[in-house]
Amino acid sequence: MGKHPPDHEHVDDNMIKVEVNLDDTPGEWLGYVMDKLLDAGANDVYYTPIYMKKNRPAVQLQLLCSEAKLADMKQILLAETTTLGIRYYPLSVFRMERRIRTVDTKWGPVRVKEGIQQGEVIKASPEYDDCKQIAEQNGIALKDVYHAVWTDM
Repeated sequence: MGKHPPDHEHVDDNMIKVEVNLDDTPGEWLGYVMDKLLDAGANDVYYTPIYMKKNRPAVQLQLLCSEAKLADMKQILLAETTTLGIRYYPLSVFRMERRIRTVDTKWGPVRVKEGIQQGEVIKASPEYDDCKQIAEQNGIALKDVYHAVWTDM
């Protein structure tokens, strides 16, 4: 089992939460916008279905970024969506200590992210991309790869 150095518990200050409600942005554009935001340095981007005034179905785009990236995020949102306004506010993010280790399966290695609290591993999650690659290369179900990793942890 290989190990990577841990990412110690910490709080990220100077983070910004950004929100826009989109009731007239075509669905085909949303994936493109998400990719552009992530490529420009957003830490996280996600969409939530909402209803706006007059019961119009819409999507709320939310993202998390560092304060230093806010101007880039606003430029992308204004250029690539139909929004006329952007809400944003400061946010602090607590991050538990994390460590990546490698679990060897009969098909190959899989990275596992572990969450550590007070020196003990309290959660672990296999890396999806590793599991997907093994499943595709070996013609097996993704769930079987996950099961093998959990069994070997």
